[in-house]
Amino acid sequence: MSRNARAVDTTGDVLFSERLYLPWWGWPLPLAGAVLLAAEIHMGYPGVRSWLPYLLLVPLVVVTMLWLGRRQVQVKGGELWVGEAHLPLEFVGRVSTLNAEEKRPALGRDLDPAAFVAHQGWVGPAVLVELTDPDDPTPYWIFSVRQAEKLAGLLRELAAKSAH
Repeated sequence: MSRNARAVDTTGDVLFSERLYLPWWGWPLPLAGAVLLAAEIHMGYPGVRSWLPYLLLVPLVVVTMLWLGRRQVQVKGGELWVGEAHLPLEFVGRVSTLNAEEKRPALGRDLDPAAFVAHQGWVGPAVLVELTDPDDPTPYWIFSVRQAEKLAGLLRELAAKSAH
């Protein structure tokens, strides 16, 4: 189990939790870009104003990168949570996993425009959850999650329990 995903026994509230942090390899290029832009501005303004671009741009990039990794996928309190969206487990239908290659057409030409999509480009696998709620116009959810097989198995198990 990765350090950013955890499972708690069924007596606990949180059954699955994973934060979709931006990996380390996504950080160097934006940080280098911020430093280079700050250096360019620094060269044009001598004196006290020369350090201001570093003081503003580098923290701005760090905050942006942290903001990009804010989404969390959880199963808690009888619901599937993807970011701020939540789905009661009683409406979970068929659950399938998609690897990175299968995710591309599912998010492209095969995507239903009414589907709920929560895609993180730096996360390869995804989970597709069909909804069984007749009052919901959303046919399915498709969202990125690193431990797709584990989450899909848990959702299948919980959906089977709630169907009985």
